[in-house]
Amino acid sequence: MSVQDVVEFFKQRKRNMEILTFEDTSTVAKAADSLGVTHGEIAKSLLFKVKDDFIMVVMAGDKRLDNRKFKDAFQTKAKMPEIADVLAVTGHPVGGVCPFGLKQPIPIYLDQSLQAYEHVFPAAGDTNAAVKVNVDELQDITEATWVDVAQA
Repeated sequence: MSVQDVVEFFKQRKRNMEILTFEDTSTVAKAADSLGVTHGEIAKSLLFKVKDDFIMVVMAGDKRLDNRKFKDAFQTKAKMPEIADVLAVTGHPVGGVCPFGLKQPIPIYLDQSLQAYEHVFPAAGDTNAAVKVNVDELQDITEATWVDVAQA
């Protein structure tokens, strides 16, 4: 039902976003191959546990997290949650995690690495679903804050 949650998220915001489906987009490489785009155009959504809360950072698929930058931005070490927590917090399975239609509201942060692209392709709630979105629209839809936490 996760993809349906994403569809409802877009409907509530009066956005006509097409959900693209493929055999498997569960990794950056598989998603890029399926969509015919570069790895950087895949917007990977990473869930982190920050103290007793969760946050999501969305970054270009060809980038890696810079732990020093993360600690400077969030005043704590980057800690990935347990797989069960990912589904419980987001409502999306690992490989389909995205900043849309979340089970519970959490702060969303967009890494500056996304600004290298006009459009990016985040997952859409399942391992075989994605959506093409303009980077400015992604920020607007998710009410995200820009950060710089990717390695150079």
